Amino acid sequence: MEPVTITAAVITNLAFTKVFETTIEKFTEGALTKMDQLRQKIWNKLRDNPTAEAALAEVENNRSHSHLEQVAALLQVEMSKDEKFAQEIQAITQEIGAGKLQANNSMTQNNYDKSTGYQTKVGGGTAFIGGTHYHGLDSNSTIDGGTF
Repeated sequence: MEPVTITAAVITNLAFTKVFETTIEKFTEGALTKMDQLRQKIWNKLRDNPTAEAALAEVENNRSHSHLEQVAALLQVEMSKDEKFAQEIQAITQEIGAGKLQANNSMTQNNYDKSTGYQTKVGGGTAFIGGTHYHGLDSNSTIDGGTF
């Protein structure tokens, strides 16, 4: 089985989550500490590149999303050049992901009089929301007394 590869964009987003303070996700204290460690590793790797330093400063001081994308692109180049560095920061990123707190609240819904209600809790991916779907029907099919 091949190891999971995490993109530079995902890594920079996690590393600078605390800077933007806009995430609705909750993390453990250990994961927040790992975010600081990850951000410091990125700074250390990109430190001698004036373009990267300027972009990092803009991200941290002005919360610039466009500069965050620039940092991600520069980080991707460094990850391509230094496989050991790439593995280190991907491992830290996975540890941060493991420290994401899960919402374990339950969802309860009561529907009466043949009403239909929809509830969703999506952690990622695609949510398909809707009623009953019938596939492969032809003009002679009958469902619930109706012809389709």
